[in-house]
Order: sequence, then C-alpha cells, then structure tokens
Amino acid sequence: MNSSLVAYEDSDSETEDGKSEDVISSGMNLTNSAMSVVQPCGELDTISERKFQPVEYMGSSRNNIFHGDTLLQHLQTNKMSTAVTHPKKLYPATLKITSPLPKPKILSGNESCLQKRACDHSDVTIQGLRPYIPKRLRQEKTPLFCEAEDSGGSASCASKLDTPREEMTINISQYIMPYVGSKYGITEIPRNLIFNMTDHSGPVNAVRWCPVQRWSHMLLSASMDKTVKVWDAVDRGCCLKTYSCHTCAVRAVQWSPCGRSVLSGGFDSMLHLTDIETGAQTFSSRSEFRISTLKFLPLDPNVFICGGFSPEVKAWDIRSSKVIKVYRAAVQQTLDIMFLPEGKEFLTSTDAVSQDSADRTIIAWDFHTAAKISNQIFHERYTCPSLAPHPKEPVFVAQTNGNYMALFSSLRPYRINKKKRYEGHKVEGFAVGCEFSPDGMLLVTGSSEGKVFFYNYRTARIIRTLSAHSQACVSATLHPVLPSLLATCDWDGAIKIWQ
Repeated sequence: MNSSLVAYEDSDSETEDGKSEDVISSGMNLTNSAMSVVQPCGELDTISERKFQPVEYMGSSRNNIFHGDTLLQHLQTNKMSTAVTHPKKLYPATLKITSPLPKPKILSGNESCLQKRACDHSDVTIQGLRPYIPKRLRQEKTPLFCEAEDSGGSASCASKLDTPREEMTINISQYIMPYVGSKYGITEIPRNLIFNMTDHSGPVNAVRWCPVQRWSHMLLSASMDKTVKVWDAVDRGCCLKTYSCHTCAVRAVQWSPCGRSVLSGGFDSMLHLTDIETGAQTFSSRSEFRISTLKFLPLDPNVFICGGFSPEVKAWDIRSSKVIKVYRAAVQQTLDIMFLPEGKEFLTSTDAVSQDSADRTIIAWDFHTAAKISNQIFHERYTCPSLAPHPKEPVFVAQTNGNYMALFSSLRPYRINKKKRYEGHKVEGFAVGCEFSPDGMLLVTGSSEGKVFFYNYRTARIIRTLSAHSQACVSATLHPVLPSLLATCDWDGAIKIWQ
C-alpha cells in the first residue's frame, strides 16, 4: 500500500509550454542494474504460459518479495489481487544504492514472524511457566507480544488474520521494516498496477494509510456500501477486516494516532471509534447532522473535530463522549477540515458561495476560543471540497470546483498565491481529494475522469498523468514510508495500488 522509479528536478528539465512533461529528461543517465519488475496491467500473461522469474526491487522499491512458485501460489489463493511481471525498469542516476536491503522471507502458516528461534507450537504447556521472549521484542510492545505476555501463550505469527472469534491480529510487515526510521527518499511517480481490490460494493469515498510506520502496510477505506475496511495493501493486496457499524453510507474515516483504532462518520449521523483487532466500538455517539469530514486534534489524540450538513462544527472528547467545543458559521455544510501548524488553529471549507464571490468558502478558527480568525481567505465563486497542508513549508492547497487547486499561506492573514495555480484536471462536483508527497515536491490529485495528476509543486506544471480508473478517482494518497507506492480509489468501488 510495481513501476519504474522516476526522479525529477524542479525546473531544469521542464518545458516552457506548460503541458505535460516527461520526468525522465534526455540528460539523465540510467543505471545498468535494472531488475525485472511488474509490467503494465495491459500486458498480462497467464500463469500457465510462463515461469515467473524472481522479482527484484532496489532503492525504495520491493526487494525480492515474491519468488517464482511463491507468486504463483499467491495469485491462485488471492483472487482480489492483481500481480503482473516483467517490463524494463529505469533507475535515475541520482539514486545511489550502496547495498541491497535485507530480503524479506515468505512465511508459511506455522512460522514465527519475529522470534529468532523456532518455537514449539504444541498445545501442551507447563503450568506456571511463560515462554521466553527476548528483551528487545518485549520493549517493542507490539500487540502480538503484549498478548503473549498477558496470556502466557506462544507469540507466533498467526497464519490467518481472523481467529474463530473474528478478531484480527496486527502483524508487522516484514517488507516495510527495513524502511522504518530511515530517511524518506525521492518521491517516484508510479506507473504500474500492483493490486486491484474490489471488495466494496459501492463507491469508495476515501483511502488512508496507517500513520504508524511499522503498520503502514494497512490501508483504511470508507464506502457508500455502509462499510469500513482495513486492507493489507503492501504484502498481499487483500481485505483484512470489514466493519459494518453504520446503517448508511460512510463518508469520513480517520486512523487514530496510535494506529489501533479507526474513527468513522457517515450519513446515519453516527460517530464510531472502532478497535481494529476486536471490531468493538470503544466510542459511539450520535451527532445532530450527517457527517462529511473528521480530523483528530494534533495536540490531543482523545479529541477530534467533525463537520457535515450543518452550520456547526463540533469538537468531541472520546473519554467523556461529549461535545466540548462548538464552532458556528452561517453556512449549510462543512466539506473539509485541516489543522494548521502547531494544531492551535484550523480551517474549514464550506459551501457558502454566492454568484460572484464567496467570503466564507474557507474559514480560519481558533480551536480553544472557537472564535473566527478570518473568513476572507478565498474569494472565488467555487467551493473547495478538500484542503491539504504542505509537509515542510507554511502553505496549503485548496481543491476547487473550478478545476484547479489554489495555493495559500498557512500564516496569517492566509493570503492566496496568485502566481501559482495547479490546473489541468477536472473535479466537476466530486469530492476529489489532493495531497502533497511526503518530501513536498509533488502535488497529487484525482479527477472526475478517473485519472491521477502529478504536479510539480514549485512550477505548478503537470509532471505526468496516470489513467487509473474508468470512473471518478476521488482519492489518491502516497505511502508515508515507501516513496513509490500510491493508493487510489474510485466511484465504482475499486481500490488500486500502484508502483
């Protein structure tokens, strides 16, 4: 949650006509160590016609995660994933590779994920004795070993994610572990389809990667089919758990900062905080309006803000299950919420638009006093379905229904940058999301045409487009650890992983 690796420079390799540019410029050298990788989804070979060769990835891509017969078995047992192999792989000269990363081992059902020594899986235990767990693993306090310490049982990795009690175990991705804690590399534009996951029976409104790095193989999705799902979008491309706690479409969903729970809100006006392992609701409450957006307070993981089809935005405390703040504006609907740096102020985008201008389209609030800081930020006659902050600079973008993204300062008085406008994609009334890459060099957005657009943040020019879906692509999000992994979803119910 694979493609050629692409590096680009801000302006040196860009043409002057403002049209789509090829990131691989003529002056860029390619390394000679390219391995076999995943081929475009239009060139599928049947499993019976060819023998799969080992798939090797270098740098920030996969490293020997699938091998011949293992890939064949993976495809036969997992019908929800699409894995393909073999075109040419390009490496930019700027990508420096010193040594190959450790090769993750494909585990069988009875192997331990984390222990150095094989453990005895027999059911016979000696009363009063607990199995030995190394200090290093005890300090990590992963759910797997915490459960083992509490019960005195074996800490082996479960081969099945759902136990007879329908509980899910949070396993650690052996593929992501070599990247945890390392510096994020250059964002590479994905081209090839890795997984095509179609378990949802209705449009998918949003997809979110888990914020905890070692569990970031998990992808969260919310759908109009009334369900929330958690996926293994890196190793297997399959659904791990489905949560059906809503009675209407689920419009908004967020991971809790700890990565163990998901917060969801929908058109049934219900708010649920669900434990992803047990499926139990640790918090449930009814709002007075249909929910369209949710955000956790950066300074306190027990507080979140929700907005929807109401002139009010409310802040809730999970511990007391009560509303602690109310923010009132003369609007009918809140479309999105975004916290500014330091978490003391936040922005809301609304549907308050007149024929000629909009003085309340984006409103800045003080979180603690519930006072309006500014409602004169954006004056165009378009609504803004989504907002996205830059990860390194005090700026943010607003997706507009004028088929462009506008750039603003995150510092008062939040002035618009009139020299930059990211345009070329179509929104056409869909709640199309946008976001910056973790290194801040790319701006990614979906479109009503089903394409994904990659913009150069500095020049506002289109770097490349990806024809991802046949229906409107409403969300496209880059992986927080792996620089080349992209998740997209569409109005047809499909979720796709690209690299």
